[in-house]
Amino acid sequence: MKWFDTYSSNTLAGSGNQYYFKPTDKEVHRGRIYYRIFAEGTYKYSLLFSNIIDSTFADGKVSHCNLICPAWDMVQVRAGVCSTCDAVKAAEPRNFQTVTFGGRENKHVMPGEFFVSDPVTLSAGKGEYLCLEIAFCGEMIPYHEESILPVFVWENGEWIVSKHVPVPGMIGCDRPVKKRVAFLGDSITQGCGTPVNAYMHWNARVADLVGDGYGYWNLGLGWGRAQDAASDGAWIYKAKQCDAAVVCYGTNDLGQGRSLEQIQADLLTIVTKLQAAGVKVLLQTVPPFDWEGEQLEKWCLINTYIREFLAKRADGVFDVVPFLINGPEKYGKTRYCSHPNEAGCAAWAAALAPVLKDFLNRESCCKKRFSDKESDSL
Repeated sequence: MKWFDTYSSNTLAGSGNQYYFKPTDKEVHRGRIYYRIFAEGTYKYSLLFSNIIDSTFADGKVSHCNLICPAWDMVQVRAGVCSTCDAVKAAEPRNFQTVTFGGRENKHVMPGEFFVSDPVTLSAGKGEYLCLEIAFCGEMIPYHEESILPVFVWENGEWIVSKHVPVPGMIGCDRPVKKRVAFLGDSITQGCGTPVNAYMHWNARVADLVGDGYGYWNLGLGWGRAQDAASDGAWIYKAKQCDAAVVCYGTNDLGQGRSLEQIQADLLTIVTKLQAAGVKVLLQTVPPFDWEGEQLEKWCLINTYIREFLAKRADGVFDVVPFLINGPEKYGKTRYCSHPNEAGCAAWAAALAPVLKDFLNRESCCKKRFSDKESDSL
């Protein structure tokens, strides 16, 4: 999409299609979502949406990656800026602008469609919030079940907390940036484990430390696994539009019983697919998750594979384990909760930020591109 030549993310929030809901009626519903703006200024904003589920939810029996949702209608979208935002109370923007799609105020969303809005010009200070108010109707709507954003629906004359609102995949902004950076991973990357609206997850802290010269796109999604990204669907398509990707997968693959060989192959596929698209890959090891028994053994072997073999194929590897583990005598146990809390994310970010800054500053850190056939031989 040529759209990506102009627009990059201007929020550190994770946002994407994780699940779907089915409204009980055919009425028009209205919701609000609040995103904290990363870099202040006056810019044109354009919203990216898709009608495809990005990641597998739970065991995948209901919602899974690459699931194409049927048609639905976006009746109206408005965007405005708020000075502050509360996680349990919907704030009122100081100005609202109508967002259009091809010059129209409504949009009939086709099955599996990727689409973007027309640009609107908004002025926001650093730390202020973009409020999106979306009116919609349909029989099956994609949304983000485990969002840690403030999300509300209008019900019985008031705004109440509810996740049942379609969310944009990117808050696109035409701000000039040196490079576009994707953070690709599961709920740990998304920020689960930190409070709603806190922006204390590890990659938000990393972005603050590395600086606003770059555009950061948080593509972390709860329950997501390497198997999903390796399927080469809508999720990794988004990451392919960036210049660099910081990748962290494996936790849910282990939890869902994928074999060691399957996880290794999926991680290699992700690296290969991203590199083939011209994306530099900084691969992270699998964080500790209080593993035991066979899962602990597989976790150790996967991380050895990343450190010793994928380090030769990725453009860089960052070993997060020493910064989160609860001492060598409790290997596999985490010091900061399985989903790292604010302290764990701060430790992670402090260690990763200088590595990422160096990674992004290299004039050329992309290795030779490998074909899928060559990858299969490794």
